[in-house]
Amino acid sequence: MFNLPSFDENHVQFRNFNEKSYVRILHASPDAPPVDIYINDKLAVKNLSYKSFTEYVPLKSSVYNIKVFPANSTSNPVINKNLFIPPNSIFTIAASGLLEDIELLPILDKKVDNKDPSKAYLRFVHLSPDAPAVDFYIDDKLIFKNIAFEDITNYIPLAPENYTIKLKVAGTDNTVLISPNMKLNPNKYYTVYAVGLVSSDPPLQVLIPLDGNSYLGMENK
Repeated sequence: MFNLPSFDENHVQFRNFNEKSYVRILHASPDAPPVDIYINDKLAVKNLSYKSFTEYVPLKSSVYNIKVFPANSTSNPVINKNLFIPPNSIFTIAASGLLEDIELLPILDKKVDNKDPSKAYLRFVHLSPDAPAVDFYIDDKLIFKNIAFEDITNYIPLAPENYTIKLKVAGTDNTVLISPNMKLNPNKYYTVYAVGLVSSDPPLQVLIPLDGNSYLGMENK
């Protein structure tokens, strides 16, 4: 559950806008325990486990202090960061990297100009901290090339069908992941997140959630 925090003027570093934005949080740190997340020192997310997403919640545009603790702890946060949320925006904020250097990565759901409602829209985010740069294939067709850790691609249009994803070490035929049966629906936005580890557990895999710009009625430039 994602509890909406009250607004605290003490944490503002920029002008507070009234325009509403939407934010969800993804736990993508493969060796981190479940976490509790505090926003402006109020508990917002409890016991968020690896690979889990919160729901999107509305937030006023402002700077928010975000602290991430191991679940059921309030000492020694693994993340303590001020993050600006701009107005009229939709974000997924990923807790990214190994626990020793975990950080917050804001991922903006961008607007696609001249969107074709008969198409699905797909992008790729590399969140595997020990994986090399990869080439992203769909049904053996190269789609995104040389995507390194924490890189975020643009959306591309695809016919709404079932696809197989392959990740290969960039510039080679060395396949590190195959994920079949990705179903895409028309007029929807999706992000493929590569998470996990190539050298140990938890293993490399993909998460393919529906992005908020599919249904929140707000698309960002």
